[in-house]
Amino acid sequence: MAKFYITTPLYYVNASPHIGHAYTTVIADCTARWRRLKGEEVFFLTGSDEHGEKIKKAAESSGKEVKVFVDEIVKNFENLWQRLNISYDRFIRTTDSYHQAAVKKVIKTLAEKGDIYKANYQAYHCIPCESFWTPTQLAGKELCPDCGRGVSQIDEENYFFKLSKYESWLKDYLKNNPDSIMPKTRYNEVIGFLENNQLEDLCISRPKLRVSWGIDFPLDDKYVVYVWFDALINYISGAGFASDEKKFKKFWPADIHFMAKDILRYHAVFWPIMLKALDLELPRMVFAHGWWKFEGEKMSKSRGNIVNPLEVTDQFGVDALRYFLLREIPVGLDGNFFYKPLISRINSDLANDLGNLLYRVLNMSEKYFQGKVISGTACFWPPVFEPFLKNGQLFKSYQEYMDSCQFSVALEKLWVFIGVMNKYIEEQKPWVLFKENRLDELEHFLWSLLEGIRIVAWLIFPVMPQTSEAILRQLGRELKAESPNWSKGDFSIKKEAPLFPRIDLDQYVD
Repeated sequence: MAKFYITTPLYYVNASPHIGHAYTTVIADCTARWRRLKGEEVFFLTGSDEHGEKIKKAAESSGKEVKVFVDEIVKNFENLWQRLNISYDRFIRTTDSYHQAAVKKVIKTLAEKGDIYKANYQAYHCIPCESFWTPTQLAGKELCPDCGRGVSQIDEENYFFKLSKYESWLKDYLKNNPDSIMPKTRYNEVIGFLENNQLEDLCISRPKLRVSWGIDFPLDDKYVVYVWFDALINYISGAGFASDEKKFKKFWPADIHFMAKDILRYHAVFWPIMLKALDLELPRMVFAHGWWKFEGEKMSKSRGNIVNPLEVTDQFGVDALRYFLLREIPVGLDGNFFYKPLISRINSDLANDLGNLLYRVLNMSEKYFQGKVISGTACFWPPVFEPFLKNGQLFKSYQEYMDSCQFSVALEKLWVFIGVMNKYIEEQKPWVLFKENRLDELEHFLWSLLEGIRIVAWLIFPVMPQTSEAILRQLGRELKAESPNWSKGDFSIKKEAPLFPRIDLDQYVD
């Protein structure tokens, strides 16, 4: 059995999760479910990044002890993932003892290789981003180039990792492996950064007098480990490095690291060099998706435009949100979160196209055949309608798009087939077949539709697992016994309420 290892970034627990966190995690979950559906053994890792000065300051502002504060925020993430049906295999926390042991092992290993040294450190620190900048990078402005907020000057002794030692190797590796960073625009960004900047060694410690909330630096008890260096190691510690070598050997390297584009440099520059220095294989792909904005503006607490995914699911349902996030934009681009297009997707794609198709076919099956539709009654095989035959290649094209993380295109193709089935009903006029007593043709007509709906239910499981299971349940089927191929089989209808009731747009949009 083939393995597939998927990760999200570790989410920073200085505040509760928002729609951006949900987007990354839904993408990863969709991929995990898809790979499992294909029969692969999947390991899906997500978790929380809990160290650093920003966390400590957030805890102090809330009037709570740091560990109490992070425990509460972590619970918010875990609750959201449960609500969104996220099927992760492990939730890792950087405060977990096995992760801390792995971080210390990494640092000791790199020190033994001569890749860590102590020196004076002068830089400008952005606390919100946990990033450091040289005067050259700031171009005369004491503002963080990433977030635009103020930076503070640092002048102290610290430990460094010899990042610059591996610069030539990284450039060669990326040029020889252009698919290691996706989409292509992100790959070009990293190449451009390396061509226009000389890598400097990475400061991987912080003195405890300034930053006390972190993993103890194993070479010197006066320091803690730099939060980004700590967090990146989760991808190997979570897979068993330093704790379960059998598991680590099985699942490493990661097949896809999913993340938002703003943390690409850490994953495409720092992380591969760290792995190279450890003599470990590199991840097969780093996939950096775009941002979700709210009505055209980047989300931020200061603007008060954070979209809470729990509130969205309360209003519109879990699968509706999952579908919208995956269908609305190609995964590499930025998207705008508006309630109007969300509701339009629900009413058009989910209620009208899919929901209405299922409900009509179930009604006809009950009306004409008491809910028992048999595949072998008539000698019609394969399905009688020519467009159904053309869509026999549906699984092949859907698989290609899902494998390459083109979720929006995969769903677009699937909805074309749903449209074909809706059109089929209008053109074949089943009520006429019944009136003319052409019952064999009518039964096979309904069987063809039910079989097409069954295939759709199988294919949408990674995107909308609850909806998939509800459809199959009403067809008298179970997912574990199904396949995406046309096949003979009877249907025993157990009709339920409509999948997606229409929503009054005027309730949410002026």
